[in-house]
Amino acid sequence: MLAGLCGVSEETLRRALPSWGNEEDDLSGQDSAGAPLALWRVGGAVVRPVAFGCQLCAARRTGLAVQVVRYAERWERVCGRHGRWLLDADADQPLENLDLRGSPEVVAAQQRWGVMERRARRVGVEPAEVFVLARAVVCRWWEQSLHWEQEEIWPRRLQQVVGGRVSGDIARWRAVGRDAVLFPEVVAVAGALLDPAIEELVWADSGWERPRPLPGDGEFGRRLGELVGRPWLGPLIATDGGPLVSWQAANIRRRRHTAAVDPYDAGPWKVRADQQPPTLAALLREQTREKVAGGSGTNWRSTVPPEQRMFITNLIEAAQEDLLQLRGAHQGRTANAARLLLQRLSHSIGLLDQALRETALAAVTAGVALHDVEQWAGLDTNTTDEDDE
Repeated sequence: MLAGLCGVSEETLRRALPSWGNEEDDLSGQDSAGAPLALWRVGGAVVRPVAFGCQLCAARRTGLAVQVVRYAERWERVCGRHGRWLLDADADQPLENLDLRGSPEVVAAQQRWGVMERRARRVGVEPAEVFVLARAVVCRWWEQSLHWEQEEIWPRRLQQVVGGRVSGDIARWRAVGRDAVLFPEVVAVAGALLDPAIEELVWADSGWERPRPLPGDGEFGRRLGELVGRPWLGPLIATDGGPLVSWQAANIRRRRHTAAVDPYDAGPWKVRADQQPPTLAALLREQTREKVAGGSGTNWRSTVPPEQRMFITNLIEAAQEDLLQLRGAHQGRTANAARLLLQRLSHSIGLLDQALRETALAAVTAGVALHDVEQWAGLDTNTTDEDDE
């Protein structure tokens, strides 16, 4: 029925529609009474992200200058033949691709990713999971890199891929060019996380069988900085929270609790939803909202300095990581288990309390009434004032 309505063959629809031939249980059990049944689904959410195709490749195959879109994972966005990065097609912005002819390292990273896929499969890990984790790690660095005085690679590469147009609306161009600019580092981090020698550095930094807090100047951070061409990066990324610390913690737990497997531990390759980087469409929508809200004076968060926002985020994520490590910590003698449990709970509560006060201070500084902040957060105004002094 659908083929007749569209005027194309069923074989063409099978190739064009990812769900063709996968009958849904919700539909098969209904009495259609001869009427067609359908279930609306967004292909980019259930299959793969939707990206523009390369117009030059399409013209070469069809002889027509037409716009094309395709389902393409983020590690499939390089057209090596024409030196282009293929952008998301659902971001409501006019560009279809970015020019990679001045950034051959991005094209080379596409070729290296094939090696990473084979390495991941050899060790029993899904390549997609490795890529998602590495991308989440590097996108977090990208957000912090505006405050890295020594960072020179990404600003130069961004100018190259967008044709030198980074001028007035820097935030927009950082959003549009982000995935292309970061791709070489994402592949490098993926390779590092698959390297057993790198995992051994994490184990050494953690104190082996005698646990200690991960150091800011550990060997893991130093080596990772070298692999991405930034020897100075180690102390900035080693313990800043986020998916990288979660990966380290998961590997440390695995090494220390080989006898008792925690059923709630998702393993080192899972990235929590709150740590997933936003899509290009989400970034552009957020920028639009901030511009509108900023004009009306209601978006106080946009007035908070990025350093303070990052500090608050790190406090919350450090508390989350402490609480995650409590799983499995109640083993051994009752007194020792209770002591460890209470110590970690106390530390987590302290971090969250500090995050609460920092957020309250940021809100007051941005113009939110002190009475409202006190009421919302349950803080004592006099105590807060004393701490600020």
